[in-house]
Amino acid sequence: MLEKNIKEMSFLDHLEELRWLLVRSSVAILIMAIVTYFFADYIFDVLIFGPTNPNFITYRFFCEASHYIGFADSICITELPFTIINTEMEGQVNIFVWTCITSGFILAFPYILWELWKFISPALYEKERKHAKLFIFIASILFFIGVLFGYYVIVPMSVNFLATFTISSVVKNNFTIDSYVSMVKTAVIASGLFFELPIIIYFLTKLGLVTPTFLRTYRRYAIVIVLIVAAIVTPPDVVSQITVAIPMLLIYEASIFISALVVKNKKKNEQSS
Repeated sequence: MLEKNIKEMSFLDHLEELRWLLVRSSVAILIMAIVTYFFADYIFDVLIFGPTNPNFITYRFFCEASHYIGFADSICITELPFTIINTEMEGQVNIFVWTCITSGFILAFPYILWELWKFISPALYEKERKHAKLFIFIASILFFIGVLFGYYVIVPMSVNFLATFTISSVVKNNFTIDSYVSMVKTAVIASGLFFELPIIIYFLTKLGLVTPTFLRTYRRYAIVIVLIVAAIVTPPDVVSQITVAIPMLLIYEASIFISALVVKNKKKNEQSS
């Protein structure tokens, strides 16, 4: 059985705890957002607008890889024919503020995980509560790997595809700064959260909402969804699609392994009790 708290908490007590979790997390995000303010030039010029440069590291890597596998210059990026424009009076101010907040969320993520752990830990076994540092470390590493994957893989591939796609030579690509930055933020945050899937599956399995059998049964559907996502966010070439699909499939397989491990340990605890 799960450990019981010395003092039982009512539903309202849990809501109060959740409220303070959100408050403290919001303050942490705000503090980190203020910190990023002092690095705004680097964040915008180097990071956010980096993938608009044909000399971006990802483009150079794929160009070198295409030479290595005998594709010549077929996937080399020499030009990104688009411009980024601002069409609203307060557009750049809004982008600046929300980019700082998004950066603050990414930097404060380990602390948010710590707050989340404190909230859910009363429902865990005593020996599981001792692994707080390990949980926060692994979950943070997965998130940051996902963020890097989104930034260095999904974003440049999406930029390349959207910049070069055209329905007619009459139409010129002029992207608004809002649409461009939103695409970057969405890709980075979504990728980071997707890489948290093994952690999410761990807790869902603990609650009995997910089983390894369920995940294996729907593996084929997961593969189809991953391939569709990879096809959407990448240029229409096999190399790019495989580059995006493989890490996502590995994350799904890792989730199945973790779910099976949780079920195995749960059965072992039931037999020993």
